[in-house]
Amino acid sequence: MPNNLQVEPGTPGMASLVGGIINDAQTLVRQEINLAKTEIQQEFTKTKEAAASLGIGGTVAFLGGIFLCFMLVHLLHWLTLRPDATNYDPAQLPLWACHGIVGFLLAVAGGVILYRGVAKAGEIQIPPKQTTESLKEIV
Repeated sequence: MPNNLQVEPGTPGMASLVGGIINDAQTLVRQEINLAKTEIQQEFTKTKEAAASLGIGGTVAFLGGIFLCFMLVHLLHWLTLRPDATNYDPAQLPLWACHGIVGFLLAVAGGVILYRGVAKAGEIQIPPKQTTESLKEIV
């Protein structure tokens, strides 16, 4: 073991180098934790938006389905009317057509909202991507 180690004046000692490495590692860990928190918050926000969109879209599509069912009932009633019925006026839009138009519009709107919700749900990344990549680099 060499006894005559000479340290130049102004050169940092072993303790200060190890201390600097430890400080850098602590800073890096804190930054990684903050990055993970930020990414998890972003993914949670995306999850809330997707869930809300799916819920609203499902409700609107459900209402559209109900109106389409009403339309079918009125269509059946209209098809079975006698030509001499007094409550049938060929100049007016039949009631079933009104239900059908409203039901169709609601079903289309619900489908669009559901599609957007599914697209937003597809953007959600459970393990945060940046945190995972930076942890791989560190390791």
